[in-house]
Amino acid sequence: MNLSTGIIFCFLILGVRSQGWGTFLREAGQGAKDMWRAYKDMKEANYKGADKYFHARGNYDAAQRGPGGAWAAKVISNARETIQGITDPLLKGMTRDEVRKDSKADQFANEWGRSGKDPNHFRPDGLPDKY
Repeated sequence: MNLSTGIIFCFLILGVRSQGWGTFLREAGQGAKDMWRAYKDMKEANYKGADKYFHARGNYDAAQRGPGGAWAAKVISNARETIQGITDPLLKGMTRDEVRKDSKADQFANEWGRSGKDPNHFRPDGLPDKY
């Protein structure tokens, strides 16, 4: 088990013990929906330079649900970055260095949102108010 998996497991156990399975799982489900909504909005907006905003917003919204939402946001964000690390070089023709740099920037936006900081920090000029 790598360190990040161990840390996530510990957070899961601590979160569940402090508030109960039902609450934690409800928050996690709501957080997963928040992440999905941000992803759908990002695809719908199709706005150049807005991906970091949607990363931060999805993580922010999910984390506002509580420990379960924050946990879901972290798991989903890490899984997404892992998958993109494999697919982006193949589908987008990116080099490994470009993928690492983009992933690091995405993770910074993810952590920014999960920590409760304003996602609008990453909002590009001209992005419609709908988002």
